Amino acid sequence: MTTPTHRSTPLPETGLHLQHAHLAYENQVVSTNLSFSVPEGEFTAIIGPNGCGKSTLLKALARTLRPTTGTVSLDGKDVRTLRPKAIARRIAALPQHPIAPDSLRVRDLVARGRHPYHSILRQWLPGDAEIVDTAMKATGVKDYAEKLITELSGGQRQRVWIAMVLAQQTDYVLLDEPTSFLDLAHQVELLHLCQDMRNDGRTVVAVLHDVNQAARYASRLVVMHDGQVVRQGTPHDVLSTALVREVFGIDGIIERDSQTGSPLVTVRRRHVSA
Repeated sequence: MTTPTHRSTPLPETGLHLQHAHLAYENQVVSTNLSFSVPEGEFTAIIGPNGCGKSTLLKALARTLRPTTGTVSLDGKDVRTLRPKAIARRIAALPQHPIAPDSLRVRDLVARGRHPYHSILRQWLPGDAEIVDTAMKATGVKDYAEKLITELSGGQRQRVWIAMVLAQQTDYVLLDEPTSFLDLAHQVELLHLCQDMRNDGRTVVAVLHDVNQAARYASRLVVMHDGQVVRQGTPHDVLSTALVREVFGIDGIIERDSQTGSPLVTVRRRHVSA
């Protein structure tokens, strides 16, 4: 049976877009008629309360969750018509709980980021080794390149997965809760890395739980609530006491970060609605 789409709406000619999507897990509906355009050349943080649809939106963009209705398009083409390797050369995605074989070594996992550029006849290309080494160095995992994945801590594994995404060298990088398992120092390093990717011309979208980290490091915020995008823009344009109360259910004060000038949410007390 053909999946129905809103054919009356033409696909945008450029960029990564979700249009009129119905997103669900079996009988559990998350979003209806959801449309979202990825801000080009930005580091975008998707924020919102648990269960609001943040990860679901990212999965739809990454093609790991197929919309019941609606379309995901890349540069004017429905992604369902594109070859997986062609998409993997443009979009790199890291889910919340990636899985790797126990016998795999760190260098081998990072090298998997180069697979979209290989063929049956050419399994390794000139420059691949340098790209892999650069990715491991950027994420601080080069010192244990020969270790097995099973020998690493959760935080170390997360950085190895990020290195694999870097090695993929795509225009779009989609990260679902990438700071999970990381201590504070490595969280900050990762967020700086996201900024660096944006400065290098990549488009980065990450689901983050820490609102203040999102406001400090991301160039744009997307706020989700009850399966819908309710606000998006720069951190200064998005964050307000009213939005924090409505979306997160807390009373807070929006102050100014003394180091970066970004908005800073200080919680006064949990908001109790009528």
